[in-house]
Amino acid sequence: MTQPDAETADRTDPFAPWRGRFSLPEGIIYLDGNSLGALPRAVPERMARVVAEEWGRDLVTSWNKHDWIDLPGRVGDRIARLIGAAPGTVVAADSTSVNIFKLLAVALARRPGRKVILTEEDNFPTDVYIAGGLASLMGQGHEVRLAPAGGLAAAMDESVAVVLLTEVNYRTGARLDMRALTRRAHDAGALIVWDLCHSAGAMPVDLAGADADFAVGCGYKYLNGGPGAPAFAYVAPRHHDGLRQPLSGWLGHAAPFEFAAEYRPAAGVDALRTGTPPILSMSALDAALEVFDGVDLAGLKAKADALSDLFLGTVRAQIPDIVSLTPEAHELRGSQLNLRHHEAYAVMQALIARGVIGDFRQPDIMRFGFAPLYLSYFEVERAAMMLCQVIAGGEWDRPELKRRAKVV
Repeated sequence: MTQPDAETADRTDPFAPWRGRFSLPEGIIYLDGNSLGALPRAVPERMARVVAEEWGRDLVTSWNKHDWIDLPGRVGDRIARLIGAAPGTVVAADSTSVNIFKLLAVALARRPGRKVILTEEDNFPTDVYIAGGLASLMGQGHEVRLAPAGGLAAAMDESVAVVLLTEVNYRTGARLDMRALTRRAHDAGALIVWDLCHSAGAMPVDLAGADADFAVGCGYKYLNGGPGAPAFAYVAPRHHDGLRQPLSGWLGHAAPFEFAAEYRPAAGVDALRTGTPPILSMSALDAALEVFDGVDLAGLKAKADALSDLFLGTVRAQIPDIVSLTPEAHELRGSQLNLRHHEAYAVMQALIARGVIGDFRQPDIMRFGFAPLYLSYFEVERAAMMLCQVIAGGEWDRPELKRRAKVV
């Protein structure tokens, strides 16, 4: 791991101009873009226009006049470029959880006779919950099988209908090999769904190159779409014919304004649409995605790796025994760094009080996200030094810092 010089790195940073495209609070170093992205400056202006002009002035005519009805597809195409997908294969809709439910149901229907949904035992809990809920709801003997990351390939046998995996693990930052695991799933006769919540917008993703079947992801982390932003779903072109999902709402109909009594799914990825799209939040996400225009995603990941190396190297220089859960090899990790401390929650609260915002995950994990579009090397180095001061000086050891808030 080579630790860059912060001053030199900032002076030569090709992404430095992008920082001005975000509205960042004065005096705050924000290392939690992996939970909620920062506010792009284009969003408030777009929201004001949508509210005052499109909704306020043009009212219901905006469904046609401003083409609200096709906004999910337009936003989907913006996201498609970031995840290695072709236009017309991604739709923005619903939440990650709802999209996982829909796509798992599609996959199970295409593998009749197979009863297993395979996922990583350390996967994000909602993925496992949704898979379990769907298996129970079907009432046909389906089950969720858990395997450790290193045992996923071996667990893919002829009983597995669909594999559900998150590319970058939320607790460790470790990155799975999408291409190899997708190939292994297909060799076993299974389909695969990739969760891109911690990778889309943070690094190159190549769904088409990996031959992935399906994918989901959220809009509010590295895509900066705002709290509760719409999620997205991807379906490979080979699965478009006959695509039908169980939440057969009216806007997933082939002709929704015919108001026909019988459901007929729309063609292609539009079949994943269910209800009326949330135009305000969808517009915010659409505007937020403009910051990725002209962005080299490989360069973005390279900067994230350099920021992470700088942070960890600075911490280790003063706290050599700090434990990192995140792999050091760049190709094996996402754009976050997860460190252990026995009082991780209190340490993080003390750090936040100093103006450095990261987050905490059970039971003892401090998590730092490196969003390269708006972070500088200088502030990342400064944040690392403050973390060392908080730990070495025992600033975390105060009762008020150990009281858990509702959201941790």
